[in-house]
Amino acid sequence: MTENRRSQRKRAHHAIAVNDAIGGHQMGYIGNLSIDGMLLISSRQLPENALFQVNFELPNGATARNHTLEIGLHEQWCEAANVPGQYWTGFRIIDIGPEDYNILYDWVNSPGGQFD
Repeated sequence: MTENRRSQRKRAHHAIAVNDAIGGHQMGYIGNLSIDGMLLISSRQLPENALFQVNFELPNGATARNHTLEIGLHEQWCEAANVPGQYWTGFRIIDIGPEDYNILYDWVNSPGGQFD
């Protein structure tokens, strides 16, 4: 697989559930996250080249509360994980509001955590 990341991705150090904003169901959990992409760990293979509107909560360091982000994603690839019944899916962020972008930027650039 060719490496096409534009930004460094930070691993989620706790479970961050990702929800389909339109269907209302949980899609999986964030594996890592950057200002322009995300790795989702899920229990099902997602449709190829699909678009999704999702939401998830990230800590907002400025207010010490969680902030719910809503973003648009475009599926880039999906493959079976090493654990049977799990899939890794790579997404590109295609739509994010200014406030959500600032929260995401602050989270990705905050101290701590590991980068992929």
